[in-house]
Amino acid sequence: MNTKLKRIRHLALDLDGTLYLGEQLFEATRPFLERVDELRIGRTFFTNNSSRSTGQYVEKLNALGIDADESDVFSSTHCTLSYLRQERPEIQRIFVLGTPALRLEFAENGYASAGEEPGDEPDAVIVGFDTSLTYDRLCRAAWWIKQGKPFIATHPDLTCPTDMQTVLPDCGAICRMLADATGCKPEAVLGKPNPRMLRGVMERYDLRPEELAVVGDRLYTDMTMAQSAGAVSVLVLTGETTAQQAQAATPPPDYVLADVGELARLMSLCREPIQC
Repeated sequence: MNTKLKRIRHLALDLDGTLYLGEQLFEATRPFLERVDELRIGRTFFTNNSSRSTGQYVEKLNALGIDADESDVFSSTHCTLSYLRQERPEIQRIFVLGTPALRLEFAENGYASAGEEPGDEPDAVIVGFDTSLTYDRLCRAAWWIKQGKPFIATHPDLTCPTDMQTVLPDCGAICRMLADATGCKPEAVLGKPNPRMLRGVMERYDLRPEELAVVGDRLYTDMTMAQSAGAVSVLVLTGETTAQQAQAATPPPDYVLADVGELARLMSLCREPIQC
């Protein structure tokens, strides 16, 4: 089984629940990333959380002591932008139900803001993880969706991991509310587990699926994405998924590990021929 890890050239690393939880970096994270560098294995930080911009993710990673720049981060926002360019190029004016950072990222990529006023008709409604959500903007999004505008979600997560004593309803929960209110489901849900999330990094680094491992804490996003794309699936038990849930998963992940430190140990062993 460990021979799968021997072929790995690149890691798609989930963030919240895998490398950190909320604002708390896991103890194993820095030694793990150092070992990945020593083994000359590439890594890209993958996240479904569209509430932050790419720049904000870089700032957060750097503040936690993780060396990263914007080329190291791939989010559901990037996946949504790719979808719009490739599948819906006619969409140019959008109503974004999202944070100011998300709206700015779309604007910086050439999309005009629309739909804030009744006569300012958008081409589509984009829904993300909106931590700045107001009832007024929620109603406006519902109105445009009810008028038949394409309804596109950045990702399907129902809640966002947190180290606080609260529950953070995520994009998927917001979309369910809109779907119930309008009778319309999203025409596209990007982000993990959509295998489109992996397409860009595979093309950038000329990777075959078996040369890429997805490391994450969620069965229905991280592991499903890996399995759909034919990549190696590595589930860590530092976030959402329990050992019991992992054991019951069908199909099971290729690896179920306590944390990323255990992954570093296994990858190191697999660089020794006698061990694999």
